[in-house]
Amino acid sequence: MNKLKTKSLLTSTQMILLYVIVAFCLVVGIRQPAFFSPATVITICRAGIFTMCFALCEMVVLISGGIDVSFPAIGCVAMYVPMYIINRVTPIDSALFAFGLAILIGLLFGLLNGFLVSILRLPPLIATLATSSIASGGVVTLLGTREFTTLPDSLQAIYNTNIITYTAPGTGFTYLLNVLFLVPVLACLGVAWMLRYTMLGRGLYAIGGDKNAARVAGFNVRRLQFFAYTFSGVLTGATAMMYTVLMHSSTTSALMGDEMIVIAACVIGGVRITGGHGGVLGVVLGVVLITLVQNNLNMLGIPTSWQTFVVGLIILLGTIITSWQAKRSSHGKA
Repeated sequence: MNKLKTKSLLTSTQMILLYVIVAFCLVVGIRQPAFFSPATVITICRAGIFTMCFALCEMVVLISGGIDVSFPAIGCVAMYVPMYIINRVTPIDSALFAFGLAILIGLLFGLLNGFLVSILRLPPLIATLATSSIASGGVVTLLGTREFTTLPDSLQAIYNTNIITYTAPGTGFTYLLNVLFLVPVLACLGVAWMLRYTMLGRGLYAIGGDKNAARVAGFNVRRLQFFAYTFSGVLTGATAMMYTVLMHSSTTSALMGDEMIVIAACVIGGVRITGGHGGVLGVVLGVVLITLVQNNLNMLGIPTSWQTFVVGLIILLGTIITSWQAKRSSHGKA
């Protein structure tokens, strides 16, 4: 029995991902010894902040049996409207206002997605595509496309607050890890706890596995779907303002196209597109792998133009592994 458990653990999606990450790091490190340094860890942590937050949004929706491709457009609106007001309407120097308005915008769009999916019963892909078009088209039509790069003092203070400062010996280059890195860390812990220990988490898995069975078991399917999309919207709004702070930029298209990277991180992390399966640990490893590939292909002598191809290959391999794990699990139960 213990041998079976050990074999199952060693061949789990998370362990396979860990093997791939270790192998990738070894290959890059052998080619570029400077890769094995605290600077690399800080760079990966900083680069993965936004992807990790968006991946948590997508994971919760996927587990519930849906899909959300609207979060990049929602994020663009959530970052652009507060900065437009601060720069063009009235100079409100308040981080609370900026983040609060961004979260409120995310909440409203999340409720819209929840309404379209749970009340009108539109297919999630169609519903969120519609929301994406409404958000991206509406903000451009109403507010224009000007880029804002100046932060009010309150947001600049957040940008200047770091939890780690590392100066590389020899080069003297300083690597900083901003305090906003704590947001995805706390979000991962909170979502992991929610999925594992609460009825809300069990309900999300239940409706993702079989909505009718979940309904018979007493779960409120509509309420759970509303929660999934609302959660996604709220965290998207907060992440969008984090992007503005760390990148010193707010545009109407800054996040567009990120959905494929985020879905890739979820899929290779073991979250099934069909719903009802997945976890935070797998998604974290998926984000780490995607971030490593995005930031270190050039160290292997591979042109950056190949990045999309490699990510697509990772999605394919991740889907194959997930499918294999599902078949193995069903055969084991049989």
